Amino acid sequence: MTENSTAPLTIGELARATGLPVRTIRHWSDQGALPPVGRSTGGYRLYDAASVARLELIRTLRELGLGLAEVRRVLSGESSVAEVAAAHVAALDAQIRALRVTRVVLSTVAKRGSTAEEMTLMNRLARLSAAERGRIVAEFVDETFRGLDTADPAIRDRMAGLPADLPEDPTPAQVDAWVELAELLQDPGFRAQMRTAAELNASDHGGSAPEGESLWFARRLVRQGAEARRRGLDPASPEAGAVLGELIGDSDPAAVLKRLELMTGDRVARYRELLATVKGGAPAAAHREEFGWVVAALRARTGG
Repeated sequence: MTENSTAPLTIGELARATGLPVRTIRHWSDQGALPPVGRSTGGYRLYDAASVARLELIRTLRELGLGLAEVRRVLSGESSVAEVAAAHVAALDAQIRALRVTRVVLSTVAKRGSTAEEMTLMNRLARLSAAERGRIVAEFVDETFRGLDTADPAIRDRMAGLPADLPEDPTPAQVDAWVELAELLQDPGFRAQMRTAAELNASDHGGSAPEGESLWFARRLVRQGAEARRRGLDPASPEAGAVLGELIGDSDPAAVLKRLELMTGDRVARYRELLATVKGGAPAAAHREEFGWVVAALRARTGG
């Protein structure tokens, strides 16, 4: 500041008072964030003591990442500092999350030795917005159940609850799993397979069975399959036949086998494993071995 704090300041004096470059002050002034209070007889911009305080506020807001348009709104009173700060917190959160995803994608690429094409695909799928992820899930569920009013509603609801977004701080395994899951959900062959399974479910359910029966059967299958494996039962043994009897009752073993083979193939098992990983669980949550034991036991009794 000059000795007379009320005397107008040239842009050079303002620069010396604040430690900011003349070029920066001139730019901010040109953009309307720091209008001069007047002009000298020679046409040079003049500022006052209030300009110093205003300039310090501009510098602080710019250092916090605000653009000049936002700075002008704060200075004009159109937006409060608190409102702008809150908006920037949200923006920074999004940037931090994007950086985390980028880091995970690059780590996965480095680990895999991926090609440029694979890296591009992984990055594109990992960066899909929540809305885009939701659209992929919604289209998959709609194509699977369209027109099948008698299918078990619990199954539809479970599929509609597929994770449409990655966790806030995803692990490399979760990003990898989501990328693979997104590809799988858009694969025509897999969609056709899941559609066939839904049609069989609708045929079995017929609208008369209680809601959630399909999930109850699956949980019971996993429990009994796990127990049979723990006991070391051979799927072809008489003891295995007794386990099957408890599980399927008087249902046709061949018909049950047909449905289970459809739902326990490698792609469907992989689908369940990917879901478990994205949700933070272990691939073992797909229960591939338990389903496999029941299928083997059915095949031993049907010649399948």
